[in-house]
Amino acid sequence: MADEVTGGARVEGNTLLLGEGVRIRFIRTLRLPESGTHALPPGLGEFPLRRVEDYPDTVPPQWRAKGGVMLPVYLREAMWLSFGGSREPAALQVGVGKVCAVSGERWTGRLSRKPQNYVVLPRQPWLDGINSGDGTVRQFVAVPLGLGATVEGQVTGEETTGGVQLQAFALSPRELKKWREAERERALRVRPPAPGSAPAGFGYGAPPPAPMAAAPAPRASAPAMGLGVGGTMRQEVYRDDRQPAAWADSPAARVFVHLVTPPEWRRITGEDAPPSPVDRAAYTRAGLPWYDYYDETGADLPAAGPLGAVKPVGDWLGDDHTPWVPPVPGQVIPLGNAPRPGEPVQDGDW
Repeated sequence: MADEVTGGARVEGNTLLLGEGVRIRFIRTLRLPESGTHALPPGLGEFPLRRVEDYPDTVPPQWRAKGGVMLPVYLREAMWLSFGGSREPAALQVGVGKVCAVSGERWTGRLSRKPQNYVVLPRQPWLDGINSGDGTVRQFVAVPLGLGATVEGQVTGEETTGGVQLQAFALSPRELKKWREAERERALRVRPPAPGSAPAGFGYGAPPPAPMAAAPAPRASAPAMGLGVGGTMRQEVYRDDRQPAAWADSPAARVFVHLVTPPEWRRITGEDAPPSPVDRAAYTRAGLPWYDYYDETGADLPAAGPLGAVKPVGDWLGDDHTPWVPPVPGQVIPLGNAPRPGEPVQDGDW
């Protein structure tokens, strides 16, 4: 059952929209070494995003049952989730194989504060990995199911789900009304709107992508992928400073994100996956930037107990890193203190 375009989950280009204000993009990036603590790696472009329901003849039946979206990812490729453009406050749950990336607890589909099992948008600008406390996260890295290397396998002892799960809760109607009134007053204090102008954030985005090429013959199953962890980077996961009652009781939208190997992506969609990730040493030698984000107004969540014992993918698959070339100081850039409705995404049983 498809949600209405005014709510639920939708796809706009390579952006996933949840509810009325949450915008999520999946960003390709450099995989970090598994020792040391590093600056934020750069974004190397968006992962292409497609709706499962658009390929009913080529996706595995179990994917059709779960619905959602899919994206192509290479073995041991790293990614991060960008929340840029999210307009109104939301509590976003992020599951990796139905293990919460913030608390390390099993997925419940309900908000919790003890421990906190969600990030607060737009306060949280991005999420690069699982919460490891002390202002750090451990990088999301794609691995196949069946080896025990995923966060899911190490926390639960099973690898049956894979993928990424996302669920967004809006503010309660009362709190949302208060927030919107405060934003209107703030905007008027900063700059009165020009006569006849549209409110900020209600512009139009890019048109939807052209229809995909016809895909080859179907196959009953496909290699399952999940997320393990790589290196550690400096990134805070912020504590929610609102009262629990500020959030709606039921989610505005949820979606299952299937991770697809490049050969399967080609078979299912008829498209080629993006080229393999850029070599870290080549990127650093070219003088391109890394990032260091700090926000003194936010309180970081403590380390998530169940996630502390998760081992990096190199412990399972071996180290394939070329010699590490760290960025020079001038390459680390300090960072601190309007969508058009897309195509609705079909939800399923997961």
